[in-house]
This record gives sequence, structure tokens and C-alpha cells, in this order.
Amino acid sequence: MIDRATIDRIMDTADIVDVVSEFVSLQKRGTSYKGLCPFHDDRTPSFSVSPSRGVYKCFACGKAGNAVNFIMEHEQMTYVEALKWLAHKYNIEIKERELSSEEKKQQSERESVLIVNEWAADYYEQILHNDPDGKAIGMQYWRKRGFRDDVIQRFRLGFAPVRRDALPREALAKGYKAEYLTASGLCGQRENGELYDRFAGRVIFPWFTVSGKVVAFGGRLLDARTKGVSQKYVNSPDSPVYHKDHELYGIYQAKKAIAKYDCVYMVEGYTDVISMHQCGIENVVANSGTALSVHQIRLLHRFTSNIVLLYDGDEAGIHAAMRGTDMLLAEGMNVRVLLLPDQEDPDSFARNHTAADFRAYIEEHQTDFMEFKTRVMLQGVTDPVKRSEAINSIVKSISVIEDPIKRASFIKDCSQRIGIAEQTLIRQMNRFILQGKEQEYRDKQRRERQEQQTEAGTVQTPGGPMPTVAQQTPAAPSINQVEYMIVQEVVRHGELVIFHDVELDDGQVANLTLAEYVNEDLKLDGLQLNNALCRQMLSEAVEHAHEPDFVASRYFSLHPDVEVSKLGTQMATDQVHVSESLKLKPTEEQIANHIQHMLSDFRLEFVNQRLKELKNALLTTKDEQLLKQLQEEYMKVLQLRTEFAKRLGRIV
Repeated sequence: MIDRATIDRIMDTADIVDVVSEFVSLQKRGTSYKGLCPFHDDRTPSFSVSPSRGVYKCFACGKAGNAVNFIMEHEQMTYVEALKWLAHKYNIEIKERELSSEEKKQQSERESVLIVNEWAADYYEQILHNDPDGKAIGMQYWRKRGFRDDVIQRFRLGFAPVRRDALPREALAKGYKAEYLTASGLCGQRENGELYDRFAGRVIFPWFTVSGKVVAFGGRLLDARTKGVSQKYVNSPDSPVYHKDHELYGIYQAKKAIAKYDCVYMVEGYTDVISMHQCGIENVVANSGTALSVHQIRLLHRFTSNIVLLYDGDEAGIHAAMRGTDMLLAEGMNVRVLLLPDQEDPDSFARNHTAADFRAYIEEHQTDFMEFKTRVMLQGVTDPVKRSEAINSIVKSISVIEDPIKRASFIKDCSQRIGIAEQTLIRQMNRFILQGKEQEYRDKQRRERQEQQTEAGTVQTPGGPMPTVAQQTPAAPSINQVEYMIVQEVVRHGELVIFHDVELDDGQVANLTLAEYVNEDLKLDGLQLNNALCRQMLSEAVEHAHEPDFVASRYFSLHPDVEVSKLGTQMATDQVHVSESLKLKPTEEQIANHIQHMLSDFRLEFVNQRLKELKNALLTTKDEQLLKQLQEEYMKVLQLRTEFAKRLGRIV
């Protein structure tokens, strides 16, 4: 467990802009920073980071929080893991007590797999640098590839012992469980229960997330063993921490260079990435043989909108460049393609050229996607049917571009290149756009039907079924709407003393903060908020109300309880982004009137719910004495409802 003093130090030290910039390319806009939201398919910057308040907020999907929340959400970490991540980033020492055996059992499978992976990466590294076979076989291979020591260390390259039981024996001896060795994909298990190293006898390429977590491994057979072998590479299978279509090899080492140059080079293999780094070109990643996915594109889009597909000039390279183009364009990326000369790949080309020469070659020979597609698909094609199919493919690629000006520009260029009237191409493009929208609509309806089947659309509230706040505000738990609005006022203005000379239930008169007023007002009728999280937040706001530096919005946004922090940040931020200069701050009188109105609404919903309960009881009760009591209470509650409704100016 981490003590509160250390948590406070971490929270005070963490710079929200610095933390988010590790994962999202941000640009300063006034007093805040803007970027593409990493939590949904964001094509126009709707993600805002406020350094003064220490929070982030997406005005499209509603995600909001502080630095700890961001790391938890983005990296799928627990609260403690996120605190440790921040402590490591800012060199803050954490002293923890030893976890009990029961607490160790409760550690998530994900955390256990990450721990095993980190140990394995260290193990393979140590074998490469210290073991006789590692130095004689593994290191000799890396030397033959021309890799320098600093590059080997940067990518944490390693070597797996030839003995297939070496890693599992060492891991089990260190106390790592067999179930996590297999869950991570490091080991396979024979029918007799014996474990074996999946990567035995191979050089090792660890895979890292954007934040540097080891999630998977790639292993390559050495040159002497690859003859007649169809599978030179073995990669980790999907696991609780790794999905191959979500990750990109080299993204951790490349992210800063991608943001710096506002461009990323996409290559196919591990050694292509490493050789380009060694050459001096660091803004490069690889999808390592898998088809490019939307997840990978969106990961890159956080750092840049510009991508150059850098592949071999053979048929396989051409196919790889073609298959990802439409997906990249649909995600708003600016796509250029470069096919290297015959018999060259990024690995060999980087080893034989300086970074300056390589970049110059790219600048001179890269082409936009349309020029590339036109050349590949139409060069030498005379058959009318095949030519028509090729042109349709080119126009379909243009149709997925959302920016109408870009589409018009590419259509004009296409018309000039292939000699077909621009209007003809525009008509065909519009057909493709319509087809795409129809398909998108069908897909959306199907998803909505699935969601309706798996989720309840309402929550039970004092006033009957009504939409959950979660439907309106995605980051908030399911809370009655009126209750949500009451606590939102507590979060935004809870420390303000705006109620004067209020008579308390003990007869005394006092000046109250908004939080205290809400608490006292509910106590008058013996009421309390229904949601446990809301009750906790109101209670803490009352407890800290008169502390000199207490500001409710900051207190709840930076709260150590992650659920309180998420909800507090959500409530503290506006639903619609408005510049500071245009915001109209409510007066104290307006705030007081609003909270009083909300409390009356809360009472009205309470009596409505009680009336329903009494009505049901009257229909089912046969005892005459009890029936009389229920009727009397029903009339009293009915009268209360009329009084509350009059206060609110409503007819019931």
C-alpha cells in the first residue's frame, strides 16, 4: 500500500501536460492544450488539457480526469500501478508494505502477466550479455547484422537459451507461476504438464507499449537454422496484455521523434526499425507482418497525421502498401508511399546510407497514394474491363477521404492522369460515398441493437424510470439525474459561503457553505442521497468546508479514490467547450436559487416514489387496520407532493 503523503507528493508533482504528452501530440490553445482524443475515434481535436486545473477532458466522448486517471484509462492500469508509473517518471521514492498472501492472490492476471514479461525481458537480455552461449551465438548474430551496443540496449534485444526448459525452470525457481508463464505466451505446456520455452534458441525482440510496458516477444531463428524453415519468426500469441492488431513494434522508442518531425515511417519488420534507428531515423514503426488495423492507425494518429509507407519494391511490398491505404485515408491520415530499389529493404538501405541521405532519398522518391496506385494498377493495362476495375479502385480510395477539398483535389488530379472527365469520376465517387454511409448506418444500427440487448436503458429513481446520467455523461456512474446535479453544484461551488443566517435543526443560526446547506436541508426531512458515491462526496465536502485552502473542484478532481476523482472531474468540467473569455460565471444568488430548486426536485421525486410504493401496498394489503394506516399516509404524502409541486411551479 502507498501512504497518503506519498500519494499527495505524486499528485502535486505530476504535470498533466507532461504526462499526456507522452501519449498524445498536444498544441497550445490559449491557456489550455488541444489534441486528438486517445479514447475514441477522434478526427478533429476535441481533447483538452488544462495545466492550471490539472485535468483533461474530451468534449466529444466525455472522458475526463487527472494525471492518474489518464494513465489508468490509457494504459489499463490499476490505481496503484498508475501511481507507481508517475512516481517512476518523476523519481519519487515509494515505500510500500509487503502484500499479504491474500492480497497477492487478488493481483489481477494482467498485472501478473506484465510482471512475468518484464522478468523475461531481463532474463533474455542477461543471457545475451553474460551467458557463454548468449555471447557466442546471440551476440554474434547481432554483430553480424551490424547493430551497435547502444541500439541493442535501446531495444533490449536478447537471446533465448537453446535448452527449451531453461527459462521455465529459472522462472519457477524465482517463484513465478506456471499459469502466468503460459498466459503470457512465453511458454507452451506439453500433455504431461511440462513447460517449454516458445522462443528457445532464437534471438529476441521485446514488444513495448507506448508507455514502455513489455507486452510480447518476437523470436527469430539464427541464419544457420533457417534453411528449409518456413517460419523464421515466432511471435507471442494474444494474451491479457497483448493483441497483435493493437500494437506497433518500436512505438515506445519512436514516439518523441514522430511528434518532433510530425511524420511516421511504416516498415514491415523488426530489423527495418532497428537499422533505421541506428542510421539516425527514429520516427519509424513496424506492424511486423500483420495487416494494418484501425487500432494501430489511431495509435499513430495521436502523434501525427502524416505517414510514409516504406516497403520493399517487390510484389509483397507493393501488396503491403496497397492493403492499408484506404484504411489510413478513412482515418484522416495523409498517406505517401515509397518503394525501395530492387534487392533493397529498409534494413539494408539504412545500413548503407546516412540519415541525411536516407531522408533525402525519401523526399525525392515518395509519392502520394493516388500516384502510387495509378502507376501500379494502370501501367501497361489495356483491357477495358481491368482498366475500369482499376479506376474504380482508385476512385473508391478517394471517396473515403472526409475532407471535401482534399477529395476534390485528388479527383481533379486523377482526371488529368487517366484522361476521364472529372464529372464522371465525381458521380462515381458520390456513389461510393453513399454506399459507405449506408453501410455505416447499418453497422451503427446493428451495434445499437446489440447494446440494447446487453444494457438496461433506464435506472429506477424516486420519480420512476428515467435516463441514466451515464447515458448523458459517459464518465459518470449511473446516478439519478437530479442527484447528479445536486452533487455537481457541491463539486463546483461547495466551498462558497452563500447561505447566511440559516436556522439549524438545533435552533442555532449560522452562515453555511453550499455543501453544508445541502447537508442540513436534507437532514430537515431525514433524507439522504441514494448513491453511495454521492453521499461520500457530500460528506467530505462538509467535513473540509472551512479549511483555508479547500476548493471543492480541485479536491475531488485530485481525490485518491479513483471513482471519486473520475466523477469529480466529470462534474467539474463543462459539457460543451467554451473559451475562458466567453464563460459567464453565475452569481452567488443564481447558485443559491439553482441548488434550492434542485433540492425541491429531489423531494418531489422522493414523494413520487413513496406514493408508488403506497399505491402498490394498498392494492395488495387485506388487513383492514393496516389498510387504514396506508390510506392516511397516502393522503399526507399526496398533500406533500402538492406543496412541493407548487414551490416548483408545476401542476400535478
